[in-house]
Amino acid sequence: MQSRYTLALGFAAALLCTSTLAQTDTLAKIKAAGSIQIGGRDSQVPFSYKPAGGGDPVGFTNDICLKIVDAVKAKLGMPNLEVRYTILTSTNRIPLLTNGTVDLDCATTTNTVQRQQQVDFAPSHFVTNITAAVKKSSGINTLADLNGKTVSTVSGSTGIQLLRQYRKAGNVEVQELAAKDTADGFLLLSSDRSAAYILDDVQLAGLIATSTKPGDFKILTGESLRQEPYGIMYRKDDPAFKEIVDKTVLDLMKSGAIEQLYAKWFTKPIPPTNANLNFPMTDAVKEIYKNPNNKGV
Repeated sequence: MQSRYTLALGFAAALLCTSTLAQTDTLAKIKAAGSIQIGGRDSQVPFSYKPAGGGDPVGFTNDICLKIVDAVKAKLGMPNLEVRYTILTSTNRIPLLTNGTVDLDCATTTNTVQRQQQVDFAPSHFVTNITAAVKKSSGINTLADLNGKTVSTVSGSTGIQLLRQYRKAGNVEVQELAAKDTADGFLLLSSDRSAAYILDDVQLAGLIATSTKPGDFKILTGESLRQEPYGIMYRKDDPAFKEIVDKTVLDLMKSGAIEQLYAKWFTKPIPPTNANLNFPMTDAVKEIYKNPNNKGV
């Protein structure tokens, strides 16, 4: 009786171990499915967005992830590996990554120490400043001018957390208006339901450049709530997949290929309207390409 009980416990432990390994073996998951699952967005210009409102996302981060896909194809010997997309939001991106729905989150996720407890990050591929966009006619020129105003943010974003910290410090008293995604947040601003929109400066530049009246808006470039690094997310405790992801990103930086991708999306016309963000590489971005790291804030 004792031996049967011990055997049963050992068998259960083996099953648990196998299950745990299966959950973190992304390459085995991809090989068995014949596809890799990418988490994208539909409106994060120029990182991950749908230029015509349909089809698969395109963008700077997406291009980097497609390089990772090429490396996975080579590793598995599967040149016809299918790429499937799931459109994520700021609130569901981590749950859908950790439960296996997607294998890579390829958008504008800030690498934070808190998020590192749940997921892993590739070396950062961008650094941005959290600030505000306003209408030029608003009379708002500094973050302090937001006092008494309604401000839109994206639900689940770091921007909303930083705004609350800024408010608690006694700097301003604002009313928050949470948007479901980046496009919705900009709509709140453009329709005058909010006086300002708190977001990453580069995403604000993209939203303004691709809007119907880009001349109506400006970004408060002189101030920043925080500087933040973007990183591609993948599941923790998966050394084989981590090696492929990190090496691909590092090789892009060492070879200078990432600078070509940057120019493609930030200093040249992009679809669907051929708008040009005119967003030259900042010193902070140059630094992470020169000395890559995946440090969180």
